[in-house]
Amino acid sequence: VDQLELDFSAGFGALTGETGAGKSILVDALGLLLGARADASVVRLGRERAELSAEFMLAPGGPARDWLTAQDFGCDGDRVIVRRVIDSGSRSRAWIGGVPAGIAQLRELGGLLVDIHGQHAHQALMRESAQRELFDQHAGLQSGVTEVTKLYREWQAAEQALVRAVQDSDAALRERERLQWQVEELTALAFEPAAWAALQQEHSRLAHVTQLLEGSAEALALLEEGEVALDAQLAHIAAVLGRLQGFDAALRECCSLIDSASAQVIEAARALRAYTHRLDADPAALARADDRIAAVLGAARKYRCEADDLPALLVDSQSQLDRLAADADPVRLEQARDAARAACLQAATLLSAARKPVAARLSAEVTAAMAELAMQGGRFEVALHPLAEPSATGLEEIEFRVSANPGQPLAPLAKVASGGELSRIGLAIQVIASARSGTPTLVFDEVDVGIGGRVAEVVGRQLARLGKARQVLCVTHLPQVAARADWQWSIAKRSQEGQMVSAVHALDAAARIEEIARMLGGEVITDTTRAHAKEMLGERPAG
Repeated sequence: VDQLELDFSAGFGALTGETGAGKSILVDALGLLLGARADASVVRLGRERAELSAEFMLAPGGPARDWLTAQDFGCDGDRVIVRRVIDSGSRSRAWIGGVPAGIAQLRELGGLLVDIHGQHAHQALMRESAQRELFDQHAGLQSGVTEVTKLYREWQAAEQALVRAVQDSDAALRERERLQWQVEELTALAFEPAAWAALQQEHSRLAHVTQLLEGSAEALALLEEGEVALDAQLAHIAAVLGRLQGFDAALRECCSLIDSASAQVIEAARALRAYTHRLDADPAALARADDRIAAVLGAARKYRCEADDLPALLVDSQSQLDRLAADADPVRLEQARDAARAACLQAATLLSAARKPVAARLSAEVTAAMAELAMQGGRFEVALHPLAEPSATGLEEIEFRVSANPGQPLAPLAKVASGGELSRIGLAIQVIASARSGTPTLVFDEVDVGIGGRVAEVVGRQLARLGKARQVLCVTHLPQVAARADWQWSIAKRSQEGQMVSAVHALDAAARIEEIARMLGGEVITDTTRAHAKEMLGERPAG
């Protein structure tokens, strides 16, 4: 596809065309927009990137609108535009309502807007995990399963913690002893950063008391002793300037400054004398300070950190010790394990209670649908096999069981259904599941492979019924299905600039007759096949 813009109508629409024409490309493009995995192969050869965008109508008060509001994505009234760009290097970017979005967010929104049933869905039903996922999705129990899975993992984590505590008891004991000794040592040290700074200052004073006394005495002498004393010189300067200021008033400021300096010198001398009177040598105090500093620096060297980091080390060591003590407490660990198991069991019990009525209802509905699909007398059952302990998905295994013929015992779907039977049963399950879902758009990509004749007519009627309440898109090869559609597009390949490209054509009434006739008769279209096609289309309103 080079460039394509489509406007999907409401109701049931059929997408038809020759094999290999590119019908599923449209479904793949929609899947990419809604979060499917992408790589460089989706980019057209010779182009730098592939760009996809779609506009979705939003139902008032619907879950998609609520999700957009909760996620802070914008929407234009009753619609939202989703856009994705994939480059040739497999890098991908996406936007929802013009706001950058992650691929997981595309998937979440996509699950609320579109339900895509792929052409290999029947084969997927052979796996029990796929059966359980489809059943829980049909029942609307995904959130319950998610909760059970979360609680199950917490239970298993608690179980593993108990096992590790028993297995690692010797190593854990040695580590606890090491941390206990470390905590006791650091606690006894009682180191405080503020006290450490004061201690260092006090140690410096005690260690240099002689120098401090001698220097202070010398400074005091310079301030006030002898003819060269600073206070005497300032007094002389003040006297000289005092005599001169009578001749020039400009000297008054200088006299004021000298008087101020003289007062400060006198105050400095008084403070220095008081300091020297307080300053005494104290060898015992110096020894205590030496010991304290040695202890702190020794601890810092031992634990390879700065002295200021010792309090943080004590807090961290105590935290590790508390955690190890808790982890090594088998009674506490057993209680935690039992509480986690009880929580998981409670959630799984609620999930199991919700599954049982849905299993009975789905069994009856699929059995009825099988009769419509030419499997009269066949039976379908959703079997819930109880488990002794909760699993990550609940208290039971879910298995689809079927009896394709009257009198045949029920057996696992994967073992008793032929290819054609599997297609019909799978289609019945998907149609019924879709009928009960709230998703506004349903896409069926060649899910009718392996059926034909009267069964195909029934499938067409079922899809047409779905289309009365929701938008249904179906890629199909069956004329019986396409004839029941409200509208039909034909996809064909054509040559463009030396390359084959897929083109989509909306079919009017005459073109639909030709397309249905082609689907009925192959390459040569006769008047008979046209008449048959016209007859089939004429029957459409009866669906």
